[in-house]
Amino acid sequence: MPDPDLSRLKIDRGPLTAPSRRRRWLPYIAIAVVLAAAAAVTFKLASPTAVETVTVSSAYPSQNYTLLNATGYVVPQRKAAVASKAQGRLEWLGVLEGSRVKKGEIIARIESRDVDATLAQSTAQVKVAQANLELQLAELRDADVNLRRDEQLLGPKAISVQQYDADLARFRKAQASVANSRAAIVSAQASARAAQVAVDQTVIRAPFDGVVLVKHANVGDNITPFSSASDTKGAVVTIADMDTLEVEADVAESNIAKIRADQPCLMLLDALPDVRFAGQVSRIVPTVDRSKATVLVKVRFVDRDARVLPDMSAKIAFLSKPLPEQDRKPVVAVQPAAIATRDGRKVVFVIRDGKAHETAVTTGERIGELVAVSGVAAGATVVLAPADKLRDGASVTAKKK
Repeated sequence: MPDPDLSRLKIDRGPLTAPSRRRRWLPYIAIAVVLAAAAAVTFKLASPTAVETVTVSSAYPSQNYTLLNATGYVVPQRKAAVASKAQGRLEWLGVLEGSRVKKGEIIARIESRDVDATLAQSTAQVKVAQANLELQLAELRDADVNLRRDEQLLGPKAISVQQYDADLARFRKAQASVANSRAAIVSAQASARAAQVAVDQTVIRAPFDGVVLVKHANVGDNITPFSSASDTKGAVVTIADMDTLEVEADVAESNIAKIRADQPCLMLLDALPDVRFAGQVSRIVPTVDRSKATVLVKVRFVDRDARVLPDMSAKIAFLSKPLPEQDRKPVVAVQPAAIATRDGRKVVFVIRDGKAHETAVTTGERIGELVAVSGVAAGATVVLAPADKLRDGASVTAKKK
């Protein structure tokens, strides 16, 4: 009898061992999941908090007194395009743009040889007329002597009546000649004065103290002030009296009731943004521009500044009352929403190097939409509307707008 095959009686345990191996890995998988979750929470807590930011700025307390704002330009009240009544070629120009001139100072000359010759001729005619007068006076003296002698001789009839009448006519003729010579002198002198005026008109003088703004002509140009012909110039230079600078602004007619003469103003020039100029309403032009529905208002400077130039653009604040001296200086101000309370103190969170630094501040009066603060510098970046959980030293990043 053959031996039985015992291999058929072997028990296959493969399916039972595999699940047991997976169960041994389950604790490790759970631990890994917990660690990953903890790392994610830790990363989230350590990442910077996104916050809105605002910049601390400088504000002027004058905003609290402002009734109306307007824009305009600096213009000189006294300005002139200087020319000459004479026509001719410009032969000398003694100024440039920016040159300061005094009233009566010679700034240019026009070619004057023709009028100089006319003046010399008129002066000579005056001398001729004076010489003729001397001749006529001598004739008158001689006629007077003869007439007196005839009067003495006529009594004893030493001369005839006809002789006396002839000497009397000669005397009267000499008197008329003297009068004619004197009138000729007056006429010649008038002609000489006219010639002198013509010469003077070739000399261009400054009409008042001022500064040359524009040079319209150069040496060699033809000056023709009363003509618009090509290749000619009407004016030589334009000058302005810098002591009469003022600001002209167009104010809507609906707001003109808020403005009065001598009303205090504060002016800001775009060219000098860090300076506020005190001003007063000089006058209100009594007419309305129909096309723009505006009224022209002119404001004079209270204090002169050499840096102010014509045609500078300006912003004008019309004030309700004169500005106190202490309110003319800027103060540090920030939006009220940037101020938080921590432990009974008012603070702002200044952002430096990606962190929010808690900074104590003292608040002052409101200036428009801002509030004055001390303890923080203008230009600093602070957190706007900081959350209650935001603390000193927290990492922050600005939200993209």
